[in-house]
Amino acid sequence: MDGILVVDKPGGMTSHDVVLLVRRKFQEKKVGHTGILDPMATGVLILVLGKETKRANILIDQDKEYQGILRLGMETSTQDREGKVLSTRDPSGLKPDRVIEVLHSFKGEIEQIPPMVSSRRYQGQRLYELARKGIEVERLPKSVWIHDLKIDWIHLPFVSFRLTCSKGTYVRTLCHDVGNRLEVGGHLYALQRLKSGPFTMEQTVGWNELNQMSREDVRARLLNFDSMRKQGILSLGKRDIEENDFLDEPSWLR
Repeated sequence: MDGILVVDKPGGMTSHDVVLLVRRKFQEKKVGHTGILDPMATGVLILVLGKETKRANILIDQDKEYQGILRLGMETSTQDREGKVLSTRDPSGLKPDRVIEVLHSFKGEIEQIPPMVSSRRYQGQRLYELARKGIEVERLPKSVWIHDLKIDWIHLPFVSFRLTCSKGTYVRTLCHDVGNRLEVGGHLYALQRLKSGPFTMEQTVGWNELNQMSREDVRARLLNFDSMRKQGILSLGKRDIEENDFLDEPSWLR
């Protein structure tokens, strides 16, 4: 089978867990994803099957849209609710206008220091692998773009927000940095990916549905990269597609 399958990843599973299920259940050797979604997070996870795996690097470049909940007043070791609590402060004195002002100050190009629980590599090892050993290393900041950031509601200590951002943006780090700027600490409490490039929640296959599908059911739900481009659904912006984009298999297929 060749195509793109959009899955609604449930919480508590890694992106690779979803890949493994599809490989084994549907006996497909070449299956990969186009951007890690943390185990805690839910929502849009794009899988590429067969020949479409060679388009993965192009699909990774797409912007992402998230719905998240920030919890103020608590800093954790992983910058999300699953980490060890490092410090707590009472955020009840914060004014909503101040919270909104600080969140909006992160719009545009910003720099983030990758968290130790990320999949970025340091001297050949994933940062999260080092973190599991209790090792922390210096990380260089990286530039990302927050294209849009809207606040849905504020019920301290929780803040619900929606953002559109460039690839490689760490939403957990955004929450951590917002908490620091407000001087009360903060972490990511919940996260759902609503959109990745042109792919939305409306196109997803639910987890229970996926487990009950046959090979032919999956084939009927596959999207085609070239068809989406021709219809103008999949826009690559100013990037030109070169032959090499389709020749090198991603590392997770080798």
